[in-house]
Amino acid sequence: MPSSNSNSNYNVKLIGAVLLSGSFIAILNQTLLATALPPIMRDLNIYVTKAQWLTTVFMLVNGIMIPITAFLFEKFTTRRLFITAMSLFSLGTFLAAISPNFMFLLIARVIQASGTGIMLPLVQTVFMFLYPIEKRGAALGMVGLVIAFAPALGPTISGIIVDNYSWHYIFYLILPIAVLDIFFAVFSLENVIDVTNPRVDIPSIVLSSVGFGGLLYGFSTAGASGWAGNEVMITLAVGVLGLIAYIRRQLALKTPLLEFRVFKNTIFTLATIISMMCLYL
Repeated sequence: MPSSNSNSNYNVKLIGAVLLSGSFIAILNQTLLATALPPIMRDLNIYVTKAQWLTTVFMLVNGIMIPITAFLFEKFTTRRLFITAMSLFSLGTFLAAISPNFMFLLIARVIQASGTGIMLPLVQTVFMFLYPIEKRGAALGMVGLVIAFAPALGPTISGIIVDNYSWHYIFYLILPIAVLDIFFAVFSLENVIDVTNPRVDIPSIVLSSVGFGGLLYGFSTAGASGWAGNEVMITLAVGVLGLIAYIRRQLALKTPLLEFRVFKNTIFTLATIISMMCLYL
């Protein structure tokens, strides 16, 4: 819901800069390991299937956290939620930078992803409330530009670093930027979204994690073991069933964790499908 202070004179440029900076390094982090996996494999003495979990687990946790963030919007203030997300991301980045082994690095990536999964939908939602209706298209276009531009830079930056330094410096590079962004957020970020303090629906959180997590895990595993593997088929089936149960529960709740009734609007549904096609095709 929009803030009750929606008519207040927010410093839109400063708030936008803080939010976009945080989302930029978070999304950049998704592709930074693309060209760093070979030196990580050599350094940690692991095989490629194990190393790929460093990227797979990031996507998996990210995908689980994004739907849950819809609930967090109404439970915590904008300022607290963003600072918490950036703090989790910074902690994970620091742990990744000093990782002595694979398991330590994997846990660090999980912590990073938990912060990123909160941050990305939060930034988009806040931009919706910061700008009037006639300017929201341009504002969200700015967010989309960051989302599209950051992943393209990741492999290039990572390649330059691993060609000249240890892969640890990939995380040392983005850590001070993340910490600096937290500093600016503490002093400049304002609360934009109202806190309604809704009741926690545990079954919705469980079904969301099983549904989205199962699908993401299934698709990720299919790349390594093929679509006909038992593990892939089972996890995809569990994910689909979990997602169906999750959607049915949301439609039955008075205050759902994630509002699916918006898809009754034909234009919104069509625009969502087109956006997905543009993103993945």
